[in-house]
Amino acid sequence: MSDEREVLDVLTTNARESTADIAAQTGLDEDAVEEAIASLERRGVVHGYQAVVDWDRAGTDRVRAIVELNVELDRETGYEEIADRIAKFPAVEALHLVSGDYDFAAEVAGDSMQDVSGFVSEQVAPIPEITQTVTHYVMETYKDGGVRFGDRDEDDRLSVSP
Repeated sequence: MSDEREVLDVLTTNARESTADIAAQTGLDEDAVEEAIASLERRGVVHGYQAVVDWDRAGTDRVRAIVELNVELDRETGYEEIADRIAKFPAVEALHLVSGDYDFAAEVAGDSMQDVSGFVSEQVAPIPEITQTVTHYVMETYKDGGVRFGDRDEDDRLSVSP
């Protein structure tokens, strides 16, 4: 495994690790870790560092949805161009070209269900190439960004045995 891959593995688990900690975990020296991180950032492999937030525990209203998007391409317009138009909206947290029954999966967030539905109907659906949208509201998040959210309401029902 390359030095950069080892550094990436540690960063994706915890991007707040110090270079000394990453060096200890990978067996590299600190200078090599710093060089690998600088190279990864410079080449656009690492785009940024974000906190994984359990919004339910943060006590703020935040609604997330997965929006299926079907598109119809023409000779002048490709997936990349449509993706560029959709990805520019701040409400779109992630956008994926997918296989299956629809073309794109967009992860969208807003302060309320009305915000999300208004965004989809007023900003996304009117894009000429989009032929259909289906919005799935996220009811509960158990894992996000590779981090499992634990300690939800514990099931304190008593087990029944014969």
